[in-house]
Amino acid sequence: MKQWDIFMFPFSKERRHPAVIISNDETCQNPDIEEVNALLCTSARMNRGPKTTEEVLDEADGLDWKTMVRCDRIHLLPKAGFDSQKGCVTEERRHLVARRIVEVLRLPLYHK
Repeated sequence: MKQWDIFMFPFSKERRHPAVIISNDETCQNPDIEEVNALLCTSARMNRGPKTTEEVLDEADGLDWKTMVRCDRIHLLPKAGFDSQKGCVTEERRHLVARRIVEVLRLPLYHK
């Protein structure tokens, strides 16, 4: 498991959906740390664009169809709950997802 990998996870409310791992690789690969931070992904109708809190992922990222990654809530999930890996977020989309998280959570960026 690495940062930006996409795995299936059995969310309690949303049921089984893809999740994008956003914890750093050190956390992901440390067997003493039992949980990682992840973003929920949900299927999207073909004609629907992303909400202001979402970014689009698709087959290029290893998913079966157009999928929205929700950037407004970070889930702390047990590593043991993840099952099959679906893919990995492309380099370009990593920047889009990270930027959306910063925007949605209104995280300040520092300037030198």
